[in-house]
Amino acid sequence: MKKDGKQGMSDTQINPLARNFHALSLLRFAFPSMAMMVFMGLYTIVDTIFVARFVDTNALSSINIVCPVINLIVGLGTMLATGGSAVVAGKMGEGKAEEARRDFTLIVTVGAVIGLLVTVTGLFFLDEIIWWLGASEVLFSYCRDYLAIQLIFAVFNMMQVLYQNFFVTAGRPALGLVLAILAGIGNLVFDYVFIVLLQMGIAGAAIGTGIGYLIPAVSGTIFFLSGRRFGASGLKCKGQRAPVRGKGRLRYGQREDAVSAKGSELYFCRPKMNVSVLCKSCSNGVSELVSQCSAAVTTFLFNLTMMRLLGEDGVAAITVIIYSQFLLTTLYIGFSMGTAPVISYHYGSGNVEQLQKISRICFCFIAGISVFVFLFSLLGGKSIAGIFAGENRNVFELAKTGFSIFSFGFLFSGCNIFASAFFTALSNGKVSAAISFLRTFGLITVFLLILPKVIKVTGVWLAVPLAELVTLMLTVVFLTRYRKRYH
Repeated sequence: MKKDGKQGMSDTQINPLARNFHALSLLRFAFPSMAMMVFMGLYTIVDTIFVARFVDTNALSSINIVCPVINLIVGLGTMLATGGSAVVAGKMGEGKAEEARRDFTLIVTVGAVIGLLVTVTGLFFLDEIIWWLGASEVLFSYCRDYLAIQLIFAVFNMMQVLYQNFFVTAGRPALGLVLAILAGIGNLVFDYVFIVLLQMGIAGAAIGTGIGYLIPAVSGTIFFLSGRRFGASGLKCKGQRAPVRGKGRLRYGQREDAVSAKGSELYFCRPKMNVSVLCKSCSNGVSELVSQCSAAVTTFLFNLTMMRLLGEDGVAAITVIIYSQFLLTTLYIGFSMGTAPVISYHYGSGNVEQLQKISRICFCFIAGISVFVFLFSLLGGKSIAGIFAGENRNVFELAKTGFSIFSFGFLFSGCNIFASAFFTALSNGKVSAAISFLRTFGLITVFLLILPKVIKVTGVWLAVPLAELVTLMLTVVFLTRYRKRYH
């Protein structure tokens, strides 16, 4: 249909999520999120290397002791971000752009308030939290210096987690990548300044990390505040077709409003309190909170077990493994982040054929990359252990042995991580949470409580691979059971 001599705007001009993806275009769209997560993993690893090499391995152990608190902050932010992203992207797919913007603003505002509450509560009970986490007399002062500063930056940590996900929903994954790179460079530069030049020790590492949070948090706020001038408001396209409704939603490819091809459809507006949106966001994203909280509890159990078996060196060795695991799973996490809004959008739009094709591409990619990550970990574990341990031969030998066993978990974890994100994107928070709970807490806890009593330290290294394998079996059952519902 022709009006005013011009064709109506295509969906891909309106929203990048609306395109008909094939394998290459989907990987290209997800690549910025993958690169962003890999880079974040790299600068986190380098951050801990600075601590291990220029402070000592006790400082490295201390970071892992207080890590559960950081897991909680990230978990709360990720729950709101992934669950809220599914809600917002789904409404964008249905053509409810204005409603999506209100929900987005509400979710980010609630995230900031939660971050502030964490800061106040954490600082008030700081010493009690550190002792409860199992710090020894040797590690207590390190833990206190690091955690106090991390709590001060909690709001910015929450905001950067939220924005990393919503940049993708807004169709701007490359912006998230750029900001992650800038944050990483800033973190590394300030680590060098504070730790090496100014000799501030572990406190310098915490400040450098906090500045890394600030960069995407402040930049994201500016982007979503300024997005209104380029957004949908008042930019109806000439010749645009009127929306046609059917059974409560727009037909695929039709929208209530359009945006400039150069603008963003998602930006801050006046929020409206909507408890149901918050509840749905939390229920959708609860698997990510479960994952982070489970990581916090299992890290706590790992620390207690290794402290009992091997002392501070044992905690340092498990710290090397845990931080390396974070780096090596970033490809899975980044790909899941990059593709989840696409899945949510096409599920919301009712485009079943495209949803099926995207699902097949995603699971095939995850299977291939899992083999690559496994081989990299198995063959490169010795080198990674050497970088962290420095001159501490005991920590090196422990970590090297751990990698030779722990690496097998990467064969199974990729599918589990993506499947959890997949069900979140389809607004099935219960299944997503079940997968996350099993792989990150339920099964690991059982194995950690049983295996070390039988086979000592080897049981610690085996806990994660066995948990991932059993979870994968159950994930296949979930995917088979719910196949017809979504396809």
